[in-house]
Amino acid sequence: MAEIIVALDFPAADRALDLVNDLGEAGTFYKVGLELYTRAGPSVVEELRDRGKSVFLDLKLHDIPNTVAGGVRAASQLGVDLLTVHTAGGGPMLDAAREVAGEMRLLGVTVLTSIAPTDLEATWGRKIPSMPEEVGRLADLAARHQIHGVVVSPLEAALIRSRVEPEFLIVTPGIRPAGVGRDDQQRVATPSAAVAAGADYLVVGRAITGANDPEAALHSILAEVDLVKSDDG
Repeated sequence: MAEIIVALDFPAADRALDLVNDLGEAGTFYKVGLELYTRAGPSVVEELRDRGKSVFLDLKLHDIPNTVAGGVRAASQLGVDLLTVHTAGGGPMLDAAREVAGEMRLLGVTVLTSIAPTDLEATWGRKIPSMPEEVGRLADLAARHQIHGVVVSPLEAALIRSRVEPEFLIVTPGIRPAGVGRDDQQRVATPSAAVAAGADYLVVGRAITGANDPEAALHSILAEVDLVKSDDG
């Protein structure tokens, strides 16, 4: 049953927490990304936890195994629910992260939703015949090393769901309700399409945070997700 994670992509904690106040009980799960965490530090995570909110700490850790393990351990001690590491960091790094994660669940970042096939070809230095298969290759690596799930675009979610165990988490950014622009994202889909493809969590940022009425925007997305759930039932 898919849940909505609201991305607190703000440069300061006060603005982020103002949005949390505005969304009230409808907002239960929040993403803290690199900019907000760098500016506000662990205190913003602690404040969200004190308010009874679940926290997705999206730091996309990618370093030597010992350094990543230290970061994962620190996040676990904060009570974070989900934490990202780059799958491309390799097996030893993923193993080191998993061993110290405790009850926190780890997500392997595959290919960022802002990256087009030509960008990835320039990065890897080889031809990319299929973006979904490239994402699937990295998801397979995460699964082999017992990472709890992956972050993929909604366009690859169905492929990943078809090749992993049911408990393996699929988290999809790049969510854009009908009529909302894609901004700097390349691989996007509507909330209903992402849920139908098998996503467990939908990360939604500007479609909510940039709306004239963020609370109404969140309720609209929740209603769309619930409609898919009821149709499946």
